[in-house]
Amino acid sequence: MSLKNKFFSVITLSVAVVAYSTFASAQDSTTTNSSDSVERQEKRERKGLGKRGEHGKGMRGGRHGGIMRGVRGLDLTDAQKEQLRVIHENNKPNEAVRQELQAIRQAKRDGGTITAEQKDRLKALRLQSREKAAQIHQQVLAILTSEQRQQLETRKEQMRKKREERRQLRRDNKQNTNKTTDN
Repeated sequence: MSLKNKFFSVITLSVAVVAYSTFASAQDSTTTNSSDSVERQEKRERKGLGKRGEHGKGMRGGRHGGIMRGVRGLDLTDAQKEQLRVIHENNKPNEAVRQELQAIRQAKRDGGTITAEQKDRLKALRLQSREKAAQIHQQVLAILTSEQRQQLETRKEQMRKKREERRQLRRDNKQNTNKTTDN
């Protein structure tokens, strides 16, 4: 074999090795990404979020988990869990009302304005929703022991403080951004 043929063979072999390693590493990264997405999807499902665009597959249909969100981590007994399931079953959202709300919101989004009747209906539906939520809240509180209620109140207070801290940080960041743009 001549020197020229050996040289081209070595070059060809090195190009093949580089190409193979590139394809192999690209294959590894896609499997890692897909396993990451599977893990993320499983985490979303555990939180009651479901697939993309399927908000509200939790206990009450809200995207934040509904009834079970607040009582998570309170060490509920099996009897309490069963009572929560009953409350959930008895207070499922009315599909007709939900579709009516959706239609009014869509009309507002599309046209920009809605009729006075639609505004009144929207207010009435919101009021009904708040009243129903308050009733459900009272039913859930009736199930809990005094210690569990205290834990719930403590958590509620901690969340209120965190929310206020985040608001303050946003205000500070906004003021700092405004100062830098003014200069």
